[in-house]
Order: sequence, then C-alpha cells, then structure tokens
Amino acid sequence: MNDLAVNPRLLHEDATERLRDMIVQGELAPGAKLNERVICERLGISRTPLREAIKRLASEGLVELQANRGAAVTRLTLEKLRGIFAVMGALEALAGELACANATEAQLAELRALHFQMRAHHARGDLPAYFRENQRIHMLIAECSGNETLVATYRNLNANVRRARYMANLTRERWDQAVREHDEILDALERRDAPRLQRLLREHLGNKMMSVLGAVEPADAPHPAAASYD
Repeated sequence: MNDLAVNPRLLHEDATERLRDMIVQGELAPGAKLNERVICERLGISRTPLREAIKRLASEGLVELQANRGAAVTRLTLEKLRGIFAVMGALEALAGELACANATEAQLAELRALHFQMRAHHARGDLPAYFRENQRIHMLIAECSGNETLVATYRNLNANVRRARYMANLTRERWDQAVREHDEILDALERRDAPRLQRLLREHLGNKMMSVLGAVEPADAPHPAAASYD
C-alpha cells in the first residue's frame, strides 16, 4: 500500500465514505467487529486513515468504540430509529421552510436535474441508481436551507436511516408512491410554498418510517441485506 503521496485528509475522507457505504449497505452487519487488517486490505489503505474513519463514523453513530475490544458496527434498534425519525422530521420541516426562503436558482436547477435522473432510474427499475439520486435530492434540500448546523446534523442522522432502508424489502407500490411524493416536493419548493413543503416532507418521512420500522429486527437478530425502493 502506498498512501504516503496522497493528501492525508482526502485519504481519510475517502476511507470514511467507503467504510460508511460498507456499513450502510449491509456488507458489515450490525454488531460485526471491525478487523483493521482485513478492512485495510480491502480498501488498500494503511491503518492511520482507517482509524480516523472509524472515529468519524463513531461520531455519526454507525460504529461503537469498545474499550479494549476495538470497534464494532452499531446495532440498530426500533427505539433508536424512532428517536432518529422524530428528530429528522423536525429537521426536514425546518429545512423545507428555510429552503423556500434561501434556495438559489442554481440549486433549484440542480434539484430539477437530479429529479429527472431519479425518475429515469425509476422507469428503468434501477434501484441502486435511483437510491443514489434520491439521497442527493434530500441532502441538497437540506443544503438549500443555508444552515450549516442543520446540514451536518441531518447528514449524521441520515446515515443510520440509510442503513435501515437497505434492510427493508419495500414494494413496487411504495416505490411508485415515493416518486409521486417527490414530484410534489419539487413543485412546492419551486413555488416556494413553505407550509406545503413542510407538510409534504413530514408525510414523505412518515411513510418512509412505516416501511423502515416494519423491516427492522430486534437488536440481536441477523441482518438481512436487501435492496430499498425509497
């Protein structure tokens, strides 16, 4: 491995993103120990950026640092997810209100483009690609708020919601419904209709929560990695 010539900050950020994806997508199951040697070989990095990545993911709640036992993937529980969704509902409503006031025309144009791409992936039945665009849309709406604290908090909480989505085997009917909800969300933001956008974002998150919570097993159950429609 030769990571000495690489910017340490970029290396750490790349390792964080890749390790986060391994956890979110179920490659590393809840409760799994993080074997540094194996993960370093898999990612092609040294232990220094990996340990920085683990610390970052611990701050996001994806990894648990265990005294004298290394680190492990945090287990998801219904209680924890309910708490996360409660906070995210308030964050999304606030993000919608602020986005209506602060979103630039360039940001709105980017949202339209992402929405078009997301709908194209939906038409092709390409779940992984759809899911990526879906995440970018929700993150951009948060960024449109212009509030850095809100964005950082939303990003951290959303990592665990993404994990739960990958555990949920959602129906085509729910997928189609989620796309229609996104049509309305974009329309409300373009019209800068804050009350309507707040309501739509809350309803969208509520529908998502019902799908996700229904798929989450008790904390000690095995982790079924599955695709997600939402």
